[in-house]
Amino acid sequence: MCGIWALFGSDECLSVQCTGAMQIAHRGPDAFRFENVNGFINCCFGFHRLAIVDPLYGMQPLRIKSFPHLWLCYNGEIYNHILLKEKFAFEYQTLVDGEIILHLYNKFGIEKMTALLDGVFAFVLLDTRDCKVFLGRDTYGVRPMFRLLSDKGFLAVCSEAKGLTNVMHSVPAKITPFLPGHFEEFKLNKNGKVKSLKLKRFHRCEEPPKHAEHDSVAIPTGLDVETVKGNIRALFENAVKKRLMAHRRIGCLLSGGLDSSLVAATLLKLAKEQKLKYNVQTFSIGTEDSPDVIAAKKVADHIGSEHHEVRFSPEEGIQAVDEVIFHLETYDITTVRASVGMYLISKYIREKTDSVVIFSGEGSDELTQGYIYFHKVNRTTAAHGLELRVPFLDHRFSSYYLSLPAEMRVPKNGVEKHLLRDAFHGTGLLPDEILWRAKEAFSDGISSAKKSWYTMLQEDIETKVDDLMLKNAAKDFPFNPPKTKEGYFYRQIFEKHYPGRAEWLSHYWMPKWIAATDPSARTLSIYKAESSKRKLEAEMDEHPNHKAKKAHLIK
Repeated sequence: MCGIWALFGSDECLSVQCTGAMQIAHRGPDAFRFENVNGFINCCFGFHRLAIVDPLYGMQPLRIKSFPHLWLCYNGEIYNHILLKEKFAFEYQTLVDGEIILHLYNKFGIEKMTALLDGVFAFVLLDTRDCKVFLGRDTYGVRPMFRLLSDKGFLAVCSEAKGLTNVMHSVPAKITPFLPGHFEEFKLNKNGKVKSLKLKRFHRCEEPPKHAEHDSVAIPTGLDVETVKGNIRALFENAVKKRLMAHRRIGCLLSGGLDSSLVAATLLKLAKEQKLKYNVQTFSIGTEDSPDVIAAKKVADHIGSEHHEVRFSPEEGIQAVDEVIFHLETYDITTVRASVGMYLISKYIREKTDSVVIFSGEGSDELTQGYIYFHKVNRTTAAHGLELRVPFLDHRFSSYYLSLPAEMRVPKNGVEKHLLRDAFHGTGLLPDEILWRAKEAFSDGISSAKKSWYTMLQEDIETKVDDLMLKNAAKDFPFNPPKTKEGYFYRQIFEKHYPGRAEWLSHYWMPKWIAATDPSARTLSIYKAESSKRKLEAEMDEHPNHKAKKAHLIK
């Protein structure tokens, strides 16, 4: 995980504009470089490095003697770089995985190059010989990238939108996220100005990736249940294994839910097989008696990790909301609410441990139809200089899972992610009580069974947003006016950090199939049933004379 920043054809003062690059310094705490491009007016790169591989020669923009006309600034990891290096007999000059991008581009061009990359990435590639600039981003957009392109051909690129808000003062241009799974080609003029020539998709989520033909893991064909479950296990283990590529200590977020538990258990299994020189650390977070912390401890004991439990108070969570919104660059209600815990646990990891590469169960919810919105923890880990790795968003694993017939992937007997759970049933990888544990809303799983994080937030916000403020919400915020006090509170903070940038969130997401007022898992009937059961259990535990009735009452 690093921070990339680049300008092409600026008409304004570079010394002022380059301060924008410092807005993403948190993404790369190990080193920083700012470099102008020789022969082109007002073209430059900025790079913040988090050193994960090749600490000696890994600074960027990356340039090698074989191709002095190529400049590469990228954020990400290319997991198949050694395989491709050997396949095409490339001669490396560094140990950096991203060097494969230069070799593939030189041999095949931009389109085949992007299709052959197995990894997560966002890159800016400059070819001064052919006067071209290329942008590219991985299939799922795991690594973020934003671009600003003016009518006069000024192009600015950054890992986060905040690094571009002040690069134009005369005529502000729209900042947009670069499309995942696409590359864009620009013509570069000597004055640094660019013209977009082509924007093309190189991979779709549901299609087998082109790099799979060079993969060393082969799986049998067929749709009988046992074959499918075996393939799921093999591809998932391979997804975790390839992500062990690191020269820094590896850790894992562990909520005690299915997804993070599968990742953590597989990670510990592989770490022992590869004889890592340290014990993998796992991390859970919650308030007192949170269901997630209790479940995570069971998993950690089962897999033998060095486990850390991070506790936070309601006050600490509420105080973190401002910084969370700053780093997320959004006022989306569910995203903000669910990210507070991740922000606090990332802060703990950075300050109290030496783990830097952090595995997560992110992506499984969307892939396996177990959740109702897409949320990434990338920004909250990046805020503290950590690198996130997400095996569930592996190209081969995800494309295989999505290629299966819908009737195999849908919930069964009221159990979401049934196929995924069943694939690991009987393997001993996880205790059955964890493997078949019901889905939690993350923002509630980290909080007390007696009082949810959601409730804590609402009580605090009631003291800060009154009825009149909410009544005037449409007047105060004409675009995407908030409908709740929580939404109003988040919008106020967002406007403080990013005034006039409300369009960064195109709309509030809300489920249409029920009369919902809250866009989270709290709207799901299965969640409400489990939540009510937990609350009743907690209440009964407070009254010893009622314990005899407990088993009967919660049936």
